[in-house]
Amino acid sequence: MKGPSRRLFLQLGGLAVLTAACAPGERTDAGAFTLLRRRWREVTLGYPGTFDPEREPYRARLAWLGAEAARHRDAMTPTRRSLWPDLPFPSLDATPARLRAMARAYALPGTGLTAEPGLGTAVAEGIEHYVRHVYAADAEQTGNWWDWQIGTPRALLDAAVLAAPHLTDTQVAALCAAVDTFVPESRLDDYAGNSTGANRVDLCTVTLLRAIAGADPARAALAASALSPVFPYVTEGDGFYRDGSFIQHGSVPYQGGYGAVLLTGLATLFAVLRGTPWEITDPAARTVLDAVDRSFAPFVHDGACMDLVRGRGIDRRPYGDHRRGREIAAAVLLLAETAPDAERARWRAMVKGWAVRDTAKRMLGVAERAAEGSDLAFHARLSAVLGDATVPAAAEPTGHRLFPMSARAVHRRPGWCAAVSMASSRVAHYEYGNGENLRGWHTGSGMLYWWTTGRGDQYSDAFWPTVDPYRLPGTTVSTRRLPDGAGGEWGDTRTPAEWVGGATDGVYAAVGQHLYGLESTLEAFTSWFFLDDAVVCLGAGITCRDGVPVETVVDNRRTGARLTVDTGWAHLDGHGGYVVPAGQPLRTLRENRTAAGVTRAYATLWLDHGVDPDAAGYVYHLMPGAGPAETAARAADPGWARVLANTSAQQGIEVPSRGVTAVNFWTDGRAGGLTASDPCAILVRDLGDGTATVTVADPRRALDGLTVTWDRPVAGLTRGHRLLDHAETGARLTLTFGGLAGHEGASCTVAVRLGASTA
Repeated sequence: MKGPSRRLFLQLGGLAVLTAACAPGERTDAGAFTLLRRRWREVTLGYPGTFDPEREPYRARLAWLGAEAARHRDAMTPTRRSLWPDLPFPSLDATPARLRAMARAYALPGTGLTAEPGLGTAVAEGIEHYVRHVYAADAEQTGNWWDWQIGTPRALLDAAVLAAPHLTDTQVAALCAAVDTFVPESRLDDYAGNSTGANRVDLCTVTLLRAIAGADPARAALAASALSPVFPYVTEGDGFYRDGSFIQHGSVPYQGGYGAVLLTGLATLFAVLRGTPWEITDPAARTVLDAVDRSFAPFVHDGACMDLVRGRGIDRRPYGDHRRGREIAAAVLLLAETAPDAERARWRAMVKGWAVRDTAKRMLGVAERAAEGSDLAFHARLSAVLGDATVPAAAEPTGHRLFPMSARAVHRRPGWCAAVSMASSRVAHYEYGNGENLRGWHTGSGMLYWWTTGRGDQYSDAFWPTVDPYRLPGTTVSTRRLPDGAGGEWGDTRTPAEWVGGATDGVYAAVGQHLYGLESTLEAFTSWFFLDDAVVCLGAGITCRDGVPVETVVDNRRTGARLTVDTGWAHLDGHGGYVVPAGQPLRTLRENRTAAGVTRAYATLWLDHGVDPDAAGYVYHLMPGAGPAETAARAADPGWARVLANTSAQQGIEVPSRGVTAVNFWTDGRAGGLTASDPCAILVRDLGDGTATVTVADPRRALDGLTVTWDRPVAGLTRGHRLLDHAETGARLTLTFGGLAGHEGASCTVAVRLGASTA
């Protein structure tokens, strides 16, 4: 006999929640669904309770929404082939979206059509017509599954819930029957395929709306309980990782796409279901609260979500990074309303800081001009935070965050921020799909993003359509021409590389990538050492047999600023400096590039390794925000950062003025005063007060044991680590770690008290 299905388990779990929430003898009745309908309107539209419709800018935006709805209503001309003449069927996105906009104008005050019977009837008749001719129970699903199972039903159901008084039982039944065809309860049986992460949250949202429309308590219970698989941390595939990574589509870091959708959806569902029989009470939902600080905030810089976690969406539209940043901010403020007091206070301050610093696209101003009624709620929440003198605007944090499970790193120092995106055996070079991101091939080849004060739009303003895709900043690439969408639509563009990641103590970092080119014979070892005012970049073992030149792109900056090039250094006015030690001819190019009807100026700096290089290498320093005098002074001081090794065996530097020694060991061996028994990353900091820290990591996640030796007198340990098995102090320090393979590439830091030197 087969065991109970997951669907039955989830339904019973939801009913258990229902039973626990109701007093003995009570039952779920129309009152619970009246509450849900009201909550849906309050949470998604922000009224009542969030804004005053008589005040500006809400008054003007509501009037605009009403005028648009009136135009849509008056232009409706139902035929077998369309509902509006300009939107021929199937029109899976635009037609339902118009019906939803009309329903919002019906549900919101101040539109001139609030609760207007004619508009409500038009919404109901439009839904009925669309369900009969396109989204019918017997229709064939064609094209993208998402439209049929998420996008279209959510918009139709949203409209139906908002205009509920005007839908007949027959119209509701037909809509519910169609939704049940494409999103049956069994769709939530298994947490696999395209029913994971953000997609699962969307499917649960559709299921909840279906429950509200049809007053179906079993489906409401299912919608709530089927969220539970989203919450636990994962070790592979889609979901949240303990290091803060978020993956969707199996191998794509996606906080700025699916992750933002997931956060928005969960914040909405938490708020809508609060106080109802189906309130989310799963203790594992705490993961979502933690994700705000661990997974999302590190990738939001001055209000924009960094492109290295936006997947194929990077080239959809200009300033898409700022749009995603606003979505995350809106979700955080909504989530804060149901979060504990400590999180609520911290998040409101954080979002206020984002909004204040986002000078490229003023967050409040953009929300004010947005057409959708739901943006009024975000505008009101953000306006309240900005106007609250008791809420401080949190400053941009400083420090380093390394995400080994998604091959990403983010470094923040006063006045600048940098981030690097890599590819590995777990993480794709890039994602192409639905005709999007055709030439994002090399974004996982160590693209080094960086921003300084006032340059928050560096990668926003038509960067992706106009930049040379073979010369992305920071990358080492074969110039072999690639076809659009190389790797295939939704293709697996992961590499054989296991050693991708590094070590960080939260302030500095040693990050490395065993690089394999996309559809290329290129192989290299690249490292980035993130410091106070510089990123020291090393490359070694650069080998290729593609028959074309190989280049390391020191930078490709979207700017028309003056470029100064001198012996051993270069400088871009208002941006920063570059130190390129002797023996490496720096090539430069100033050009205007045109695409998609726009032209942008670029300054490109690169190192040419020639055709089919064999074990080539490079060293350069990036100095964000530095002036020409600072850059020239650093170039004149070659001992500031001494290269300890730069080979395919080890790459490392020593910075005496910072007490930093950092080495990426691609193999076991010795570099400077550090020795490692196996491949690993090591970062040592002499703190200048008689103490030091030693940080190690196993980026390959392969080591049962690791022994590290530092040739420095050490008197004793002051702080250990749970994976530290043994320590020997004295004339030198020897540390033996165990169980690193299960530590997911995370760093382990121990602290020591230094001894007197015998030298």
